Amino acid sequence: MELHERPLARVKKIALIAHDNKKRELVEWARVNRDILIQHKLYATGTTGRLLEQELALDITKLQSGPYGGDQQIGAKIVEGEIDFLIFFWDPLSPLPHDPDVKALLRIAVVWNIPIANDRASADFMITSPLMSAEYQRLLPPT
Repeated sequence: MELHERPLARVKKIALIAHDNKKRELVEWARVNRDILIQHKLYATGTTGRLLEQELALDITKLQSGPYGGDQQIGAKIVEGEIDFLIFFWDPLSPLPHDPDVKALLRIAVVWNIPIANDRASADFMITSPLMSAEYQRLLPPT
């Protein structure tokens, strides 16, 4: 399998998702990192996007709620090259009726070599990386 490169621009297209038990944590994390986030193009699933807009006055492209197809919309945007980075605070301790959608989204993100932060510590390390404000050559699978 021959991989090819696609540059990630300095301005990243970031998807923000949080399960119900993690929404407050994501909003608080975004509050701390607001100055960095406003430098990028932001996407979010339904309720998470509305919360982030209301509480932090962020400009966010909102998609459907996760259980209603939002996770799949984010996955499609990854495949289409419209998402560069995924911050997904998911709750491993709660059963989810749309668990197959979550697994499909995570699988797509890995296939397309998208950086993924699934918890606050990972998100902190990634958002403060010097690569967040630089161009990066990402290897992609053949198309």
